[in-house]
Amino acid sequence: MDVIERAVSVLMHDGLVVYPTETVYGLGADAFSDEAIQKVYEAKKRPLSMPISIAVSDFEMLCAVAHVRPGMEAFIQAFLPGPVTVILPARNSVPEILTGGTGLIGIRIPSHDLALRLIERFDAPITATSANIHGLKDPQTPDECTVSRELLIDGGRLSGIPSTVVDLVERRIVRRGAEADKVEQFLSTL
Repeated sequence: MDVIERAVSVLMHDGLVVYPTETVYGLGADAFSDEAIQKVYEAKKRPLSMPISIAVSDFEMLCAVAHVRPGMEAFIQAFLPGPVTVILPARNSVPEILTGGTGLIGIRIPSHDLALRLIERFDAPITATSANIHGLKDPQTPDECTVSRELLIDGGRLSGIPSTVVDLVERRIVRRGAEADKVEQFLSTL
């Protein structure tokens, strides 16, 4: 059994998997399991009022969990897969705990092969929060992943620059990170 198959098995049993992305290590759990999501909050010591983003493998999976309004698709096609998280109106299928009660969900399509293979094999969204205790440094190496988990997929040293978070409803940058200047330039054309 390869590491991706082992990771899928962990996710199917509401476990936590640390996985590499093109930015930092993420903490993955089944995004449709209340029990798994609760474990993510506990592992990170993160306040329940704070939303948690999810990762999907393609545009079709993104549309299954979020409403893509006119004008948003061009931005998504330009920046995803990649180091950008888009905030979109959540569909009813998304657990409210992930939205922090906002009705909005942050979504990534990572451009890291291992992350994409994991999500594709699991065939459902997983959580996409950094694999660290809330408020501490974003993990760039496996040794910096300070959260409890059942499995860690070692992807070596990562860039360490978190994704840029863009609210596509308000058309504004929420957090500057990787490719922030390109994102800003694109937003000014919308």
